[in-house]
Amino acid sequence: MSLPDVPRTVVVTGCSSGIGLSTARLLRERGWTVLPTARKPADLDMLKGEGFDPVDIDVADGASTARAADEILARTGGVVGALVNNAGFAQPGAMEDLTREAVRRQFEVNVFGLQDLTNRLLPVMLKQKAGRIVNVSSVVGRVALPFLGIYSATKFAVEAMSDAMRVELVDTGVFVSLIEPGPIITAFRANAVQAAEGHAAPEGSRFKAYYEKELARRRKSQKKVGWINRPPEDVAVKIAHALESSWPCRRYPVTILAHVGALLRRFAPYSLLDWSFAKEVRRNLQS
Repeated sequence: MSLPDVPRTVVVTGCSSGIGLSTARLLRERGWTVLPTARKPADLDMLKGEGFDPVDIDVADGASTARAADEILARTGGVVGALVNNAGFAQPGAMEDLTREAVRRQFEVNVFGLQDLTNRLLPVMLKQKAGRIVNVSSVVGRVALPFLGIYSATKFAVEAMSDAMRVELVDTGVFVSLIEPGPIITAFRANAVQAAEGHAAPEGSRFKAYYEKELARRRKSQKKVGWINRPPEDVAVKIAHALESSWPCRRYPVTILAHVGALLRRFAPYSLLDWSFAKEVRRNLQS
């Protein structure tokens, strides 16, 4: 049975740049009333300059999330057709080098804040008997990568929560989809460098030389769009399909590597993946 159409009002989190901003622009072009969110004053001003009426929210802060949800419902008259949970960041570092604060911050933003905002807006979707929730995960929500273990952990969590919630919402008219991007050209890479500098604890680490070399490389290098690295607009198109189709997919891998990752998780033995990733770890220990 196909799903009902939803009111064309959508909340998109994490719209300072990249996937969130591209999604907000595309959905507005397609006739949606878009409420983009950001947390920094400069990003909110940028969104206003583009003609949006943004919502100030820090999903890592429960009080901020509650205030933002109330504001969204007041602005929309209690009618929200869709929520795109895109806000998030990556905390690089070997698991042994991450501080408790870094681990907590990663989960607060990528997991707890995502579900908190969802739970605050879900009642209006249930009342409407129509709604779409799109959670932006990652290929690393299927295959955990060394030095991105805690980020992978949050995306594994998002995948699990989305799968459970989708089934819990059966026959309600509300559907949950996952977007699983691979390498996308955004500010995400630069933000990951900043997170590594601020919250990893490499002093005395076995991987200290690797961190220094990798951070220097990432500061200088710029990815270019190609068959591997794709622009954020590719992700926005998939999100639009998840919101508008009568038959939305449960998962939307984006980029070749995301499809490869899904296949590896399904068919490759864990021993093969461990062997492949261990080669990289050994190489970094020799850096």
